[in-house]
Amino acid sequence: MVTAGIAREQGFALNALTIDYNQRHRRELESAKQIAGELGTDRHVVLPLDLRAFGGSALTADIDVPKDGVGEDIPVTYVPARNLVFLSLTLAWAEAIGARDIFIGVNALDYSGYPDCRPEFIQGFADLARLATKAGAQGGEFTIHAPLQYLGKAEIVSEAYRIGLDPAVSWSCYDPMPDGTACGQCDSCRLRLEGFSKAGREDPLSYA
Repeated sequence: MVTAGIAREQGFALNALTIDYNQRHRRELESAKQIAGELGTDRHVVLPLDLRAFGGSALTADIDVPKDGVGEDIPVTYVPARNLVFLSLTLAWAEAIGARDIFIGVNALDYSGYPDCRPEFIQGFADLARLATKAGAQGGEFTIHAPLQYLGKAEIVSEAYRIGLDPAVSWSCYDPMPDGTACGQCDSCRLRLEGFSKAGREDPLSYA
């Protein structure tokens, strides 16, 4: 949400891509649709891609989401090569519509240690985009923007309010409760709550 808000602030027209990969936290799909509407995207595509067929993650298989705090190891909520898959699909759509700027909300400070959030990955994909596309072969360049890359969660929360976005429509929890509330214990909830606390703000989401 914040990444898209920054792109809009910089004068870009927005085309939003959401991947419905049959994730455990499907509540985020509803949030994405609401955010796309409020940000005034030119188009919002929800693309089905059932990664449960692969499994290998607590978000795509019958593996418990850890609730014991953010550790140093890559957690089981890591979805194999997820951001690589997502960016590849985004690149394909960008080339199809003639767009050359791709925005992604990865963060390498307050995060769970996923390898596909690192700056080296973003730079590597930018190089790959040039090699993998007709546009690149013809001298075109794709720019991968990661405006949240070096921001802490508190700074991201502050950016949301500065831009005038409503955090209540965003979603972070990996393991929503049956009543629709966020669990409050998964890595994503813990990092989000810490960010709001450090920013001196109250998270408007409801937690179990």
